[in-house]
Amino acid sequence: MSKHRPKKAVKTADSAARLRKALAKRSKGDLIDVLLELAKDDRTILRQLDARFELQAPAEELAAATRQAIADATDFDERDINRNFSYDYAAYEAVKHNLSRLVDLGQLRPAMELSLDLMKQGSQQVEMSDEGMMTADIEECFAVIIKALKKCDLPPAEIIAWCEGMTATDSVGFICDEELGALRNHIEASRS
Repeated sequence: MSKHRPKKAVKTADSAARLRKALAKRSKGDLIDVLLELAKDDRTILRQLDARFELQAPAEELAAATRQAIADATDFDERDINRNFSYDYAAYEAVKHNLSRLVDLGQLRPAMELSLDLMKQGSQQVEMSDEGMMTADIEECFAVIIKALKKCDLPPAEIIAWCEGMTATDSVGFICDEELGALRNHIEASRS
């Protein structure tokens, strides 16, 4: 029985160095065009550029980007149900970052609505996975909203209704349950 030897690795030039050299020859305008084209074709690249350059966007555009990031983050292949499937960590980071930006812009209500969408889709993703490894990522997104709600001037009834909506939308029944209960208790105590 013959043993197969691995082929000798062929030494290749560093592709990053070649790319750097090629890019250095291009004009600033060409580089901007390429980046825009790549960002238009790939939401991951768009999110990376957005995070790196801290792009300012109006609240409506930020909400739409957050809705898309939620869809990307919570997406899974149904063939992978009951397995530890991979998911888009960067999209969850974008959701968290965008929710924080919405809060900073004074857009707490739209952020609350988006978090309800995230709870619905995220808890379904957790339910379909084997170990729910994305639970911590989801809870980090909600922490931004919960922190803001503790200090906001929204009517207490609206905050309590949001907590109840979050709990009702959670298909697994444990995502941020303690935090939501504590917020509800905090708001009810401040009423008296």
